[in-house]
Amino acid sequence: MITLCGIPMSNYYNKVKLALLEKGIPFTEEYVRTHSHDEAVLSCTPLGKVPFIKTPHGPLCESQVITDYLEAAYPGTPALLPADPFQAAKVRELIAFVELHLELVARELYAEAFFGGQVSDGTKKRVARVLPANIQAFKRLARFGPYLAGDRFTMADCAAWASLPLVAMATKAVYGDDLLAAGGVDWKPYAKLIGERPHAARVAADRKADAQRQQPAA
Repeated sequence: MITLCGIPMSNYYNKVKLALLEKGIPFTEEYVRTHSHDEAVLSCTPLGKVPFIKTPHGPLCESQVITDYLEAAYPGTPALLPADPFQAAKVRELIAFVELHLELVARELYAEAFFGGQVSDGTKKRVARVLPANIQAFKRLARFGPYLAGDRFTMADCAAWASLPLVAMATKAVYGDDLLAAGGVDWKPYAKLIGERPHAARVAADRKADAQRQQPAA
């Protein structure tokens, strides 16, 4: 049995959780906060990052490593990658663009956008310069046909559904403008399409319930 460790507020946790659900792999969940200094956690994820999984063979960290493992270890379940090696690589290419060139850049805004902190003017200017160019590059690859890589649901959709709304919301909060939409990425109908999948709806409900639990009592 696999144990998924992390927090339901994490987009990368939800990426893996959606993949597990879509593939029909039995798993349990264990609540582990990010950047834990507990030795039991660090033995599984040396940087203390979430998510990570515990398997009968040992732990694995990093969300893309985990989803690739699930795809290889459970071949009898619904595939989240095309069988053709090149097309599978194109799916992973999309994931890299979503996570490295969009979400990771926008993540520099999260402290101010979501957590009541402040981001320096220099950081805001850098993100405002880099992110629009990256969005245009992403548009060249994304197909939205209706799924990110074409006419079938793949692990790229697990990643994009979990991360694209954060990019949009963070830029809207900090700049007053959703840079994804401003750049011509019509992400809302896409997010709605994925969100209507029963497994995505479960992930969203669990995320919402966790957010409500974290709110201080009035």
